Amino acid sequence: MKYGDRIALLREKRGLTQEELSIKIGISRASLSHYETSRREPDYETINKIANFFNVSIDYLLGRTNLQQTVLDNDVRDFVENLDLTDENILQKFSLTVDGRKLSPDEAKRFIAFVRAERSLE
Repeated sequence: MKYGDRIALLREKRGLTQEELSIKIGISRASLSHYETSRREPDYETINKIANFFNVSIDYLLGRTNLQQTVLDNDVRDFVENLDLTDENILQKFSLTVDGRKLSPDEAKRFIAFVRAERSLE
């Protein structure tokens, strides 16, 4: 089942029109229509809003699992939420990838610097 079919199914189960759902998650009705027909792919922020609204996992929306909810163990959730990617040991143990290619340590550091700069503008 494609992501668009899942979004439409979840919306219909809640008895919502495209207009109602689009207002609730802050996108245009036309965009939602394109997502539901799989003519366009929602960006991360939008897919996250949809998953949060319906209380399902992003993996479920994207068709990677048929389980609507993926529950992280509390220890794993704490680890993920407190992970500091600037720690040299973390950079050595985990690899960050973009477009399927592993980032070098220098690229990872520049990426982290970019995110920090962007956050400082908020």
